[in-house]
Amino acid sequence: MNQKEILERIHQSEDNRVKIAITDIDGVLRGKIIRKEKLLSTLEQGAGFCDVVFGWDMMDAAYNNAEVTGWHTGYPDATFHLDPETFRNIPWDEQIPFFLGDFSITNHPACPRSLLRKVIQKAEKDGYSTGFSQEFEWFNFQETSDTLAAKNGQSPTPLTTGMFGYSILRASQQSPYFNDLFTLLDDFKVPLEGLHTETGPGVYEAAIEYSGALEAADRAVLFKSGVKEIAARHQIMASFMAKWNHDLPGCSGHIHQSLWKNGKNIFHDAKGAHQISSTMESYMAGQLLALPYILPMYAPTINSYKRLVEGAWAPTTLTWGLDNRTTALRVINPSEKATRVELRVPGADANPYLAMAAALASGLYGIKNKLKLTTPPTTGNGYQDLSNGRLPADLKEATQAMKSSDLAIELFGAPFVDHFTKTREWECRQFAAKVTDWELKRYFEII
Repeated sequence: MNQKEILERIHQSEDNRVKIAITDIDGVLRGKIIRKEKLLSTLEQGAGFCDVVFGWDMMDAAYNNAEVTGWHTGYPDATFHLDPETFRNIPWDEQIPFFLGDFSITNHPACPRSLLRKVIQKAEKDGYSTGFSQEFEWFNFQETSDTLAAKNGQSPTPLTTGMFGYSILRASQQSPYFNDLFTLLDDFKVPLEGLHTETGPGVYEAAIEYSGALEAADRAVLFKSGVKEIAARHQIMASFMAKWNHDLPGCSGHIHQSLWKNGKNIFHDAKGAHQISSTMESYMAGQLLALPYILPMYAPTINSYKRLVEGAWAPTTLTWGLDNRTTALRVINPSEKATRVELRVPGADANPYLAMAAALASGLYGIKNKLKLTTPPTTGNGYQDLSNGRLPADLKEATQAMKSSDLAIELFGAPFVDHFTKTREWECRQFAAKVTDWELKRYFEII
């Protein structure tokens, strides 16, 4: 559907509302409803969006260390443009027309979608098209915003009990919600390849159908927001927190990737070792090289690193393997069409635009520089393979590595790296200033 057809469809609608949104640095949708009469000028000329959306954190607390916007700039409007290719209707919200936008034309250094578009343009310049998809694990609770607030955010009640992965029973016990997820997201142009329960009370996993990298990131962002909205209509709260309980597995956001030329998957080579091409090897070598220096783009919160621990189904080492779920990179090669690399580092809390930009940019760096894998595929327990070292252990360490990295600047530009690492330093300071329940239980009486 082209822009003219989209506008005709909206004009014919009796509904005067159009919902639009952009994403902030944390991947949270920020948006508004506008009249359909304003849509035409917004599509053609862009419109202003207060750039405080890049000047505060996910709790709307204004950064005091940002340069791109702040009290010192007066928080002006920044010009954004809507992408007509993102048009869809929201099936659970009266079929309101919906568009995503970004700040690509004005080259705003803090816009995650704009950053991904830049990286994709580099791939296209080299003749590559992308095949990307993201899969998510998330927990569901018998809560609403009000009931959880009444508990001071403590001890949410899981939607179901017990550890029951791939359970037909648990899915059928919540079939109205479970079925709505699959059907309504499909109507929302976020098609799922699969949906099932995972191991843990109330945890689900969904794999989104693959597409080009930009569409894949759009789908991932809209999946997370859509799940939360659909869940709320069932009096359920969905959480994509990386690890909400230390006794339970964390929530992943694995990214599947392949590169294509002339309709062929160039990651596959029937004559190559393990049936993967030298291009794929270089792509993975670039990702492994860059991982320690861009980790906050995959693991952006304090909580992210509670998931990246040994034995928690998330990697801790700079490793790759053949269908090995203990390594950072998992090669999947059942056929020519399906040969791909699964990056297992990102959690469900990652911003899909930044995570996919990081994956693609570092992979392209490996191809450009003809990097080689320096170690054979890890067999067995990847947690014990330290041949390439470990991932940074926490957000502070990871942020400092990225802040001082020439490679990160080469991949994403100094303005983005400066702003993004400052937002992660802010995140670390917010946590360091708080007294946790763990501290109270451990020290209050005994010390």
